Amino acid sequence: MEDLFRRMRSVEDDRAGALREFADLLIAHAQAEEAEVYPALKRYKNIDDEEVEHGEHEHDEGNEALLELLQVEEVGSEEWDSKLEELVEAVNHHADEEERTILNGARENVAMARREELGRAFVQERERQLKAGCGSMENVRKIVES
Repeated sequence: MEDLFRRMRSVEDDRAGALREFADLLIAHAQAEEAEVYPALKRYKNIDDEEVEHGEHEHDEGNEALLELLQVEEVGSEEWDSKLEELVEAVNHHADEEERTILNGARENVAMARREELGRAFVQERERQLKAGCGSMENVRKIVES
């Protein structure tokens, strides 16, 4: 994602193309986590349900920031740069917290075989989302409005 952020900032790159690629990846990731991983983790006693719910809330924040950037009409404008920075902040904040809380909690409390099973389910759902064009503005809007 960092590479895509750099591409979205660069005047020498296809910024709109990088945003389309990023949108697909972000939405596919969040949808797959919420469908396959988070519900399973909530069943473990030693994993804090509030942290998982907070992760879902942060997905919502990232999706809203993504939609705002997708709606900017002029790539490279001040509005583009501002909305891009909001997206970067939301995604980086979520990734940091998720890695320190939810994922470390899973590493400590979920058997490796179960984590591998969840990983396979995650990848399968993420691929399904990507094939469906999940990062389209229309789909992102539906997700944000739901």
